[in-house]
Amino acid sequence: MVLLALIKLGEDAYGVTVAQEIETSSRRSVAVGSLYLTLKRLEQKKLIASRRGEPTAERGGRAKTHFSVTGKGVKAAAHARRTLTTLWSGVPRLQGERA
Repeated sequence: MVLLALIKLGEDAYGVTVAQEIETSSRRSVAVGSLYLTLKRLEQKKLIASRRGEPTAERGGRAKTHFSVTGKGVKAAAHARRTLTTLWSGVPRLQGERA
């Protein structure tokens, strides 16, 4: 979900907007600590990249960390979609068919 949210939000996605996108799409709350841990792991795997923005007065002089999906991350998201589609097609009850 994090990769998809980042892809949807584009180059200037940051923690708060990613959390909001996931909450809106999934109708579930997002623990910010878990989100940042996931972002860190995705970056370690080279699926996303981060960059620091400019410090702003409204954030008490702190800078936002912006995230973007790498080519490797886009490929991973596409692979996950193919895998889920394949798995989904093997479950008649979820396709509106009778088992």
